Amino acid sequence: MAARTQAAGGCVVFTNGVFDLLHPGHVRYLTEARAQGDLLIVGINADASVRRLQKGPDRPINQEGERAEVVAALACVDAVVIFAEDTPHDIVSAIQPDVLVKGADWAADAIIGRDVVEARGGRVERIALAPGYSTTTILERLRRGQA
Repeated sequence: MAARTQAAGGCVVFTNGVFDLLHPGHVRYLTEARAQGDLLIVGINADASVRRLQKGPDRPINQEGERAEVVAALACVDAVVIFAEDTPHDIVSAIQPDVLVKGADWAADAIIGRDVVEARGGRVERIALAPGYSTTTILERLRRGQA
């Protein structure tokens, strides 16, 4: 899919994340990521990877297949891939996207896969996050009974 898009002169965009409880912040972020090119591929951390990232004792809430299904249902997403590694470096190397997107909360030099994308003339885009939205915040509100 990515190779076909690039062969036709299109621009492939890649982003990644856990996407555990999909919320408006995720939807806005993914919509903006898709606007960076012609094809958006989203990498989703496998369940074991989420646990290693120590997102919290109850995380992930939804299993990887469920998270992938929900993200794939968004009109802005063209493909979803689940990766088991702790970072998306191997999948970025395999896909060879033209644009790598992360949230603006990431320092530019800390974005995994940047080296791969920039080495082939691509670019890294940092997208502002929608204020007030995060899975951690939603879970905290639920625990306090403020949902």
